[in-house]
Amino acid sequence: MGKTIIVTGGAGFIGANFVYLELREHPEDRIVCVDKLTYAGNLETLAEALQNPQFRFVKADICDREAMFALFREEQPDMVVNFAAESHVDRSIEDPGIFLQTNIIGTQVLMDASREVGVERYHQVSTDEVYGDLPLDRPDLFFTEETPLKTSSPYSSSKAGADLLVNAYHRTYGLPTTISRCSNNYGPYQFPEKLIPLMIANALEDKPLPVYGEGKNVRDWLYVEDHCKAIDLILRQGKVGEVYNIGGHNEMHNIDIVRLICQALGKSEDLIVHVTDRKGHDMRYAIDPAKMQRELGWQPETLFRDGIQKTIQWYLTHQDWWQRILSGDYQRYYEEMYAKRIAEGTK
Repeated sequence: MGKTIIVTGGAGFIGANFVYLELREHPEDRIVCVDKLTYAGNLETLAEALQNPQFRFVKADICDREAMFALFREEQPDMVVNFAAESHVDRSIEDPGIFLQTNIIGTQVLMDASREVGVERYHQVSTDEVYGDLPLDRPDLFFTEETPLKTSSPYSSSKAGADLLVNAYHRTYGLPTTISRCSNNYGPYQFPEKLIPLMIANALEDKPLPVYGEGKNVRDWLYVEDHCKAIDLILRQGKVGEVYNIGGHNEMHNIDIVRLICQALGKSEDLIVHVTDRKGHDMRYAIDPAKMQRELGWQPETLFRDGIQKTIQWYLTHQDWWQRILSGDYQRYYEEMYAKRIAEGTK
């Protein structure tokens, strides 16, 4: 018997990759994707999924209680996976309010609707940024599920607030929840404001490659498909009420990634431009995924050297996709191609 899974933020980078994984690995399940289609949501990314009879797209805001409750009552989902979030640190510094609204209030709305229909699992997709950062001179230190929350930006604070709310709903109301906190993702369909796709796109067009400060900040990189497989495992086999860290054991300095991209594309490192560092910029993130490995048997399958090559190749062969984003044309895709069809629903 197939399940109905509501996936919020499914037109974004990780959400879309998760949608495709679920449709491929669990063809008996129905996937109902909810996305507001803000600047980072790209319906064109889901063009192939829209052809699948097991997939439905709904354009809606998770903060809209009336719309969410109506959808949950109609669909009676078995599971909910919440990817929907404002996620860019620089944007959160400029305008914190929208991050609090979407990331905290939106989470509350989804959990209230989940309680009403009695879902068997509500999963919150979080971030390693809720732990703050680690010193560069202590490579022996890693974030575990017991690491205290110590946020650095309005973005990470809003995600930590949502995590605490999810835990409270589990304890107070008995909502069957799980939370995952992941390191930096990379791979197909990533919006080109993030480090790797931005550097690829700029390098291909011989534009400057802006690097914060000296570029010594360290991130733990995980190929997006490995992340999605981990979430699928947590959703179906994870223990209710638990937090799971998902990491790749692929620590890299930002500057080294930019140099690697230049080398792979045959571009001069003279394109690299060091710019004023971000306020409160975290120095190092590093996840210990031992709990995932021990309890669920998960481990990352993609080595960074392989994943980055696959990612660069994807952006080379899908230049129309990211060029439409840079030009803004992607935002017209919804109205031009799918507005009428989506209004009618694809069930």
